[in-house]
Amino acid sequence: MQINQLKDVPATVSNQKLLKKHEAFKKLIFELQKREIPISILAVINKEVEKINVSLVAEKDFLKQMRKSKSKILSLVEKELKLVTRNHYRNLWLVLGMSAFGLPLGVVFGFAVDNIGLMGIGLPLGMVIGMAVGTAMDKKAKEQGRQLDVEMNF
Repeated sequence: MQINQLKDVPATVSNQKLLKKHEAFKKLIFELQKREIPISILAVINKEVEKINVSLVAEKDFLKQMRKSKSKILSLVEKELKLVTRNHYRNLWLVLGMSAFGLPLGVVFGFAVDNIGLMGIGLPLGMVIGMAVGTAMDKKAKEQGRQLDVEMNF
């Protein structure tokens, strides 16, 4: 079974945001076609591609449907096949580092110098720690061949 192709955007569309998102989704489909994907997951991917192909009429609906479909496909592929996009873990751990490491470090630092206003010092530290952890995880995923050669920005 093969992944269905994404229809081209009509030539009358001049919305650059829509064209960029469509091209990024095409790259995602192309990368997924390179992989061995079970039939059950292919069926879900094909269903989402068909939803996008049907919604090509209205730009607003098209962008909304593309965002939903991309999220669903990426989460399914990550959960079932352990495949991730480039910088997936870095982006995830950037936020986790700020909240899990940065805030506690900032609170400790603020209380240590007896000025709780310095609590914000921990956020950039946590961000750097999170990015380092995420980058290491991305590198490991690439070495294991679990990384898709596409970067997704929602």
